[in-house]
Amino acid sequence: MAHMTLAKALNEALHTSMDADPKVLVMGEDVGRLGGVFRVTDGLQKDFGEGRVIDTPLAESGIVGTAIGLALRGYRPVVEIQFDGFVFPAYDQIVTQLAKMHARSLGRIRLPVVIRIPYGGGIGAVEHHSESPEALFAHVAGLKVVSPSNSSDAYWMMRQAIRSDDPVIFFEPKRRYWDKSEVDKEAVPGPLHKAVVAREGSDLTLVAYGPMVKVCLEAAAVAAEEGRSLEVLDLRSMSPIDVDSVQVSVERTRRLVVVHEAPVFLGTGAEIAARITERCFHHLEAPVLRVGGYHAPYPPARLEDEYLPGLDRVLDAVDRSLAY
Repeated sequence: MAHMTLAKALNEALHTSMDADPKVLVMGEDVGRLGGVFRVTDGLQKDFGEGRVIDTPLAESGIVGTAIGLALRGYRPVVEIQFDGFVFPAYDQIVTQLAKMHARSLGRIRLPVVIRIPYGGGIGAVEHHSESPEALFAHVAGLKVVSPSNSSDAYWMMRQAIRSDDPVIFFEPKRRYWDKSEVDKEAVPGPLHKAVVAREGSDLTLVAYGPMVKVCLEAAAVAAEEGRSLEVLDLRSMSPIDVDSVQVSVERTRRLVVVHEAPVFLGTGAEIAARITERCFHHLEAPVLRVGGYHAPYPPARLEDEYLPGLDRVLDAVDRSLAY
């Protein structure tokens, strides 16, 4: 059992995967000599050489296009997009090529590519450095979309993503990079797309993923002091969504609040709310509520605390749900 930051857990997962399979490559802007702007790839080029940890030009479309070609030749590229807002030059390659090749070839071709995207706010960054575009990718058939909330999941989910024969968009919550937790590298991990109960409760279910899981756990701790029992479900995967686990929880608690950093409008929470309303209509004692960002461009750093959903907004939604 090791105590490490989420960033270090990702680094260990990459190192272990590269050590186990010579076909695993890491590529992206500044991933080699610098070790990445968040140091997630620190030391990999020294250990595996420039032929397997490749510093690329500043050209996201070219990076993903090259990864697709490498995957066609039997490699397992792990691509880093330096910040969330920089992924859009590569969006065409991802949705029209990477996501579609398996279906286009009638199952004959698989593209085992992992695209790592540091995402979300909370670090005081400028425009295009704090966005949460996960719903755009979850909407695209042919892509798996996941996000860890802690070091253990970061380690195991990255290893599972690299072993997947399907393309995986791996969203890394950048403001949680320095949070520490235990990692058991001898454990047997659960399925990559299985939601996990982070805290048991009986009065209401909070569903979150990535950076918002910690906020929901804090909300549950505050609510417990007031005599309210909140269950926190870490979704972990946005495509596919483990709706079954959400349903099991909601049938027990009878109330649901979905929390994510991304805008509420057409966000992941909308899909979960619709599915649970269909499945649990006769169990629900309150409408499914959503907490998230506003339908507006990400603001300057001075205003991001007002933009990002925090403890007060989550607890306000809990109060509104329990008031029904």
